[in-house]
Amino acid sequence: MELIGRFFEPPKQSYFLFGPRGTGKSTFIRQRYGDSLYVDLLDPEALRLYSASPERLRELVLGAPGRSAVIIDEIQKVPSLLPLVHSLIEEKRGLTFVLTGSSSRKLKRTGADLLAGRALLCGLHPFMAAELGERFSLERALRDGLLPIVWAAGDPRKVLEAYVALYIKEEVQTEGIIRNIGTFSRFVEAMSFSHASVLNLSNVARECGVGRKTVEGYVGILEDLLLAYRVPVFSKRAGRAVAVHPKFYLFDAGVYRSIRAAGPLDRSEEMEGQALEGLVGQHLRAWIGYSKSKHELFFWRTRAGAAVDFVVYGPDVFCAIEVKNSAVLHPGDLRGLRSFKQDYPESRTLMLYRGKDRLLKGDILCMPCGDFLKSLKPDSFPI
Repeated sequence: MELIGRFFEPPKQSYFLFGPRGTGKSTFIRQRYGDSLYVDLLDPEALRLYSASPERLRELVLGAPGRSAVIIDEIQKVPSLLPLVHSLIEEKRGLTFVLTGSSSRKLKRTGADLLAGRALLCGLHPFMAAELGERFSLERALRDGLLPIVWAAGDPRKVLEAYVALYIKEEVQTEGIIRNIGTFSRFVEAMSFSHASVLNLSNVARECGVGRKTVEGYVGILEDLLLAYRVPVFSKRAGRAVAVHPKFYLFDAGVYRSIRAAGPLDRSEEMEGQALEGLVGQHLRAWIGYSKSKHELFFWRTRAGAAVDFVVYGPDVFCAIEVKNSAVLHPGDLRGLRSFKQDYPESRTLMLYRGKDRLLKGDILCMPCGDFLKSLKPDSFPI
């Protein structure tokens, strides 16, 4: 596989690198830290050894005094290693620890303190369009997503079909997080219909035939497994009543398309629109994660029905973004952005659509979605 440069810049101190399976964490750290001690907890033998004797890590470090970095891949498999890592950092041996993980669930359950701030929390996301450059195709990204493991596959669809099943088997079933895998699998499929929508837990509970609290717990599991995220309502200095429920997104457009069941009553344009909005959302999350300035991601919806898909808010950018899966814009498509601008005149407003031309309609910039994604780079916003 051709190695594609990533925007993620590792800190100089020890850090956790969280990210879903297949985002390229192992590839990145092997490339970045070639001469390091490497503990791969996905290897069954290593998992058995370190689970039985966590103190083996100290012996490994003491036995290789010339190394400057220690990599522990999938640290959530053996949380009991964290106190030893903490101790080795405190001893100031000049070591940088890089601890990767594809789930925070087991760390939370065991009460791990994530080294009490001795290591930074970082994330690795699916590819951004600008990382791919000329390789990027909006149509392919909407169909297959931007997971490196899928991007490099000869048959992306087969990899996507196996992806969530693998997660459920290895992270949920094997770890005994829930008892009824069948119910959880139905829940995952049901949640695909909530992608890019305001989350209504009661409706999902009825669809799955389980209680609301069970669904709330299941959503938390998806978030802990880094497969999904929620976007809260923007309510700062709210001049009118706004909605209270967050929006829900699966973390990658291709994963969404692979989970979402399509039947004769499903409209392809609806699925395509949700995939496009999710693709923009995952890019904005990656942009926020990789940029030095601290920004937050919201959406905006009033109880009267005015809505904007995304609001990026921070010291450098305050921008409302609407996403339309259409090559032609109509006056009604801009209504939500105009309402937001009335409430927040200091904001910038951006419409992303499937057309080819960059247009200015009043104070709203209308931009081809693909152009926006390809120009979105850390610490640089396209408008």
